[in-house]
Parts: sequence; structure tokens; C-alpha cells
Amino acid sequence: MIIIPARLASTRFSQKILRLIDGEPMFVRTAKNAAKADDVIVACDDENVLEIARKYGLRAVMTSPNHASGTDRLNEAASALNLAAHDVVINVQADEPFFERENLLRFREFAREKITAGAFMASCYKLVSASAASDPNLVKVVLDKDSNALYFSRSLIPYPRGGEKREYYGHIGIYAYSVSNLKEFCAFNDRTLENTEKLEQLRALSAGKKIAMLKIATDSVGIDTYEDYIAAAEKFNFKTE
Repeated sequence: MIIIPARLASTRFSQKILRLIDGEPMFVRTAKNAAKADDVIVACDDENVLEIARKYGLRAVMTSPNHASGTDRLNEAASALNLAAHDVVINVQADEPFFERENLLRFREFAREKITAGAFMASCYKLVSASAASDPNLVKVVLDKDSNALYFSRSLIPYPRGGEKREYYGHIGIYAYSVSNLKEFCAFNDRTLENTEKLEQLRALSAGKKIAMLKIATDSVGIDTYEDYIAAAEKFNFKTE
């Protein structure tokens, strides 16, 4: 199952999930796109967003507006849906309307395999250019020899102190967890690194948990800012507001 946390407030791009993509709100386009790969639930924090979701025929649940992260919202939705502890849920961000069906299907199978084998959660990444990696809006990840995440940062990591060329990995904000691991994640108390970088996955790493990472090739873009929105419109040829 895919759950899309649809938080209305956004500090970098006001109410971005309601921005139109060819006449439909962004979160609606994301949900419709994700539904090509699995069942989808939208986890809302605003009554108007809930009504919009239902207007478009989407399954949706209301969650608290006070959650610190999308994962906390996901946990409330999974609890409300009475999902089994072993069920694997995928968190697709509401600002990822172009993530390819084939990549979602591949990630779903990867996540199930890795979580069954002992990973706490799973996510994915792509190769990015050195210039793109310098953007603090693009989260980077470094990996161990088994492609588990060592650290995520908005800073340039690893830093090329010797000036050598190297590959940089851009994190794609799609996650998977079992329902029991999701509940455990939300009970972790150490959020120092998470609050510093504003990256919720650091909560799991701080607790010593393993995040399995899948390398993919994708043309999708996450829409974090208004500039991302305009760039996506040019790339995917859709009309903006």
C-alpha cells in the first residue's frame, strides 16, 4: 500500500500540494500516478484537502495537523486503517507527481525483500551532477559497501577535499517500512540530527537502524520550491496557475 502524506503547510512553497498541474492539484496528480502501481491512501491534515481528495475519487483519511514529519502522519494513517504489523507501506511525498510506475513497482519489491531480510526501512537514490549536489535543497546520501545509508545531508557529502572528481548520490524522498517498524520509528526520542538538517530519516540512523538504498534512474523531480514548479512545467510540458 502507498500512503501519501498531504500536509497543507509548506515553508518554502506556500500550499504547494494545491498548485495545479494541468488543472489538477499536485497531490491529486501524485496520488493518481502512484495508483498505477499500488493501492493509495491520502493522509490529510486539512478538511479542505480531504474534501478535494474525495471529490477526485481518492481514498483519504484525516490526521492531526501537529505531526513533526510525514512519517509521523503515515503512522497515524496506518493505525487508523488497522494495517497488520507485517504489512509494508510506502511513503510517497505529495510533491512527487512524476515518479515512474516501473520505478515504484521495482522499489516495492526491493523494499519487501530488504525489510524481510532485516533492514529497518528502505529508500532510493540517483546519480546527480556535482553542480546539482551543491544545492542544499537537494538531499545527498552516502552509502556503505552494502548500499545502506551512512548519512543524509543538505551539505555536499562526501566533501572533495582533494579536489578529485567523484559521484554524488541524490536522495529521492520515497520510503518503505513495515507497519511495526513505522510505529517504532515514531517512538524514537533522539531527533537532534533530524531537527538540525530537517531530514526525518536521520531519526532512524541516530537510533542505529539500517536503511537499505536502491539506485534508480529517473526523470522525476520533487517540487520543493516555486522554481522547481516552473522547471517541472517546462520539463513535463504542463500548464501552471
